[in-house]
Amino acid sequence: MTNLPESRLAASFWIALAIALVGYHLALVFSGLVPNLISRPLHMAFILPFALVFDAQTPLRRITGSILAALGIAAALWVAFNSDALGDQYGFIESNFQLAVAVTLLLVVLETARRVIGWPLPLVAALALLYGLFGQHIPGEFGHSGTPIESYFGTLTIAEGGIWGTLTGVSVSVVAIFVIFGAVLNAGEAGQGFMNVAAAAAGRLKGGAAKVSVLSSALFGSISGSASANVASTGAITLPAMTKLGYPKRLAAAVEAVASSGGQIMPPLMGAGAFVMVELTGVPYTGIMAAAALPAVLYFVAVWVGINAYAQRFALKGIAEADRPALRDVVVTSLFFLVPFSVLLWGMFVAQFTPEYAAAMAILAAALLLFFNVQLTFEPRQIATRMASAVLNAARQVALIASIILCASIIIGVLSITGLGVKITSLILAGSGGLLWPSLLLTALACLILGMEVPTTAAYVICVSVAGPALIELGLSPLQAHLFVFWFALLSTITPPVCGAVFIAAGMIGENWLKVALTAMALGIGLYIIPLGMVANPDMLSLSDTPLAALLAAGRVALGLTLLSYGLIGARRPLPTLALCAGGLAVVFSGLWICELPPEIRTLT
Repeated sequence: MTNLPESRLAASFWIALAIALVGYHLALVFSGLVPNLISRPLHMAFILPFALVFDAQTPLRRITGSILAALGIAAALWVAFNSDALGDQYGFIESNFQLAVAVTLLLVVLETARRVIGWPLPLVAALALLYGLFGQHIPGEFGHSGTPIESYFGTLTIAEGGIWGTLTGVSVSVVAIFVIFGAVLNAGEAGQGFMNVAAAAAGRLKGGAAKVSVLSSALFGSISGSASANVASTGAITLPAMTKLGYPKRLAAAVEAVASSGGQIMPPLMGAGAFVMVELTGVPYTGIMAAAALPAVLYFVAVWVGINAYAQRFALKGIAEADRPALRDVVVTSLFFLVPFSVLLWGMFVAQFTPEYAAAMAILAAALLLFFNVQLTFEPRQIATRMASAVLNAARQVALIASIILCASIIIGVLSITGLGVKITSLILAGSGGLLWPSLLLTALACLILGMEVPTTAAYVICVSVAGPALIELGLSPLQAHLFVFWFALLSTITPPVCGAVFIAAGMIGENWLKVALTAMALGIGLYIIPLGMVANPDMLSLSDTPLAALLAAGRVALGLTLLSYGLIGARRPLPTLALCAGGLAVVFSGLWICELPPEIRTLT
């Protein structure tokens, strides 16, 4: 359970505040339409105490965090209570007091993001703000004509743009609900259920402990959406299990880092990226899930093949039968995640509810299951502990994601106000000579660089805002362009020099992080190849429309990834390595010429 203050009164305060945060977001789902200039500022007001005060490690940070939270809450509540009047101002500040409120909101958002995730993202947002203020003095194409301060700050803070834009709307209405769902699941037996199902399914196989890590991380990642959280939770079980069976430390840590990174691309949550994608592309949530499913499966197929290659090299054994869970335990614990997931899927696909409404129903189902344990007994103290853990972890995760999204919204707002996004798009088109594949490589490089410094969702939002229009103009569908950018924004989890999942896994097992990173890059080769494969094999994203064509395209990519993985890991000599890798790339990109064939032949192919 989340660490609470020692004082019972303080603990009660935080639990009550977390219950209020969870209750507010659930109430929004069932209450119908609430004006955006009310729901979004209230969202910010709720998350500030958890982002600035709850995890403060020193008295000074707690005091300064409390002051900032108070100022931010006051400013956000002022916007909410005056939303009707502000709507008539059309984003134009009319007094010095309103200007002070605007500046306060922007500074609090920047400092909150800095305290939660470090300097890089707020620094980019601060530079964007300065560009908006002084960019008119920049000569040449990258200057702008200038915007009155009243209009500039007003658009960012008192209108439905800037920090109250569509990204924040996604955080309020959908992301928060799914984060709460994940927290409630994890407070009970669902996490153990994931581990038991994975161990029963793969524990007996060669390299079984590593495959258990892959399966459990895929299942856990589907609700956590965080590579770091995935490593910390499933890694606490899988890393000792692998080392006990004689796995090299660098391999054990790499398996966990790579498998955990897959949680960000595994539907339904995708690290909040799926819901942001819904807003930015206009594609329904179910369409995003269907398009993202096969690429995510292919990623784990490539990891599985790599583990098989390592298992042959190091003679890795499966988990002993005595250490595998009993059938009763597998069945009982699996119900703790199968029931809520069944409610979620029924709500979305059968009853045709909105994703957030279906998730709210699943939350209620998961909350009811917190009243029971593996022994199916009723223990009031355990239930109270689980409930407190669920709401506190939900509040902390909602605050983390909201802090990132609010800060990223500043950047998006400035890009829109100044027209900088269009200029960068033009630069990409000019630099690539108007050709698709050079544009893809430039975009991939930008995603990799930005993703090393900011969280995946924020890197995706910023990159797709400037590069997405260029890729779409060059022939990609909006969904192709967005998935391509999203995948490459994820590279930083395993790619040096900043590879968060690798650092955590290496630290937990006591291995050199660079050795772990190199092994992880070979195991996670799909993360580098599959986004390009989506472009070369566009049918792969059409599972809901043309399932046969999608499966055939996925089969080609799977064969190519298999050859690549065995070439990088299984082949120990240069010539076989080069031959297998070249063959794998040829198969993956064979979709480029297959797409040029007549439709009737392409279907047969």
